[in-house]
Amino acid sequence: MAEVADGTGRRPRVVIVGGGFGGVYAARRLARANVEVTLLDRGTSNVFQPLLYQCATGLLSEGQISIPLRTLLRRHRHVRVVLGEADGLDVASRAVTVKRPDGSTFEVGYDYLIVAAGMRSSYFGHPEFARFAPGMKTLDDALSIRRRVFGAFEMAETIRDREQRREWLTFAVAGAGPTGVELAGQIRELATHTIGREFRSIDPAEARVLLFDGADAVLGSFGRSLSAKAQKTLDARTIETRLGVLVTDVDATGLVTTAKDGTKTRYPARTVLWTAGVEAAPFLAVVAEATGASRDRQGRIPVEADLSVPGHPDIWVVGDAASRDGLPGVAEVAMQGGLHVGGVIKRRVANPAGAPTPFRYRDLGSAAYICRGHAVLKLGRLELSGFLGWLLWGAIHIAFLAGVRNRFATLASWLLTLGLNRRAERAITYGDPAAADQPYS
Repeated sequence: MAEVADGTGRRPRVVIVGGGFGGVYAARRLARANVEVTLLDRGTSNVFQPLLYQCATGLLSEGQISIPLRTLLRRHRHVRVVLGEADGLDVASRAVTVKRPDGSTFEVGYDYLIVAAGMRSSYFGHPEFARFAPGMKTLDDALSIRRRVFGAFEMAETIRDREQRREWLTFAVAGAGPTGVELAGQIRELATHTIGREFRSIDPAEARVLLFDGADAVLGSFGRSLSAKAQKTLDARTIETRLGVLVTDVDATGLVTTAKDGTKTRYPARTVLWTAGVEAAPFLAVVAEATGASRDRQGRIPVEADLSVPGHPDIWVVGDAASRDGLPGVAEVAMQGGLHVGGVIKRRVANPAGAPTPFRYRDLGSAAYICRGHAVLKLGRLELSGFLGWLLWGAIHIAFLAGVRNRFATLASWLLTLGLNRRAERAITYGDPAAADQPYS
């Protein structure tokens, strides 16, 4: 049995902060290692974030895109799942302070620490926007957006004033990256294919979907050709793009954009959704302060070649919270990073004198679903769009979903939606009962 630095002879303790892709893949890589693993997360489930927008628009349920961490790791007897939020770090005593949901705290000791805390929505210095424009990073976000989207149609059904009704039937999405494009496309598809015959006073197809971005093209990371094809598809679906503008104000009745020449324009819209940017989770600031590490503009920590924190070979940062060689903030980076660090620890436990191996990312491509029958896919030099891209997009996402049940349930929901134009997951939750008097805000 390998010994750790204190010479106790006990099995090394690995603490993983975050139950997302990076954390879960690291835990799986350590399945047969001679270690004790504690996986710490503020929630109870692993969420497949690439499909959150489909949960938000009633295509999938929250259960189809998530799986309990305890279920996912139930066969790994040396892995302990702990509910709580990492709140402090003492590198001298090698302990993470954990805050329970009730506010009380406790400590978890570690010999190796993997930080896979992920990112959250960034409002670029305007956190007050979050009240009016929810982001798209958690199940709570998705359910909040679902409430706003479906609630907007319900509100419009009862309003006679034309201008007020127009406001409720206008949906504004800030950010024209993959999540923004996918969300805008699903709202338009919902209005034109799913609920058109269910209302009596309004025609849902009259809903306007606006897509804003500071860049000059949608899906800029996909290259000019695919970006142009995506734009053509959006135009054909009457999704209105406003590019080269920044969203500089948001309130309960709309948003304001500022163009590069300083021109300000207000757009009345009762539903504003935010996919414009991300920043590191708060625990990354704690890690940086405790280790003396620097952080970039998004709050990410620059890491060494093996993803360790500079000067701390027993602490690693994986996923989109790590800054290294321009790695993109996508699920594949987190998955591969988790597997890599799990392997580094496994080898170090077996051979403490061994040198760490550098992380090498294999680009598995990028994909974005625009609307039914249309997606764009970039795999190295291979670029696909239209129906073939859509089929491959579906196959890739089904393959990466955790759990056989989730894969079959998701595929069944997609087929039901395509065949019958129905979305079964349209229940609205009101969140905190104390806020139930404002259900759509």
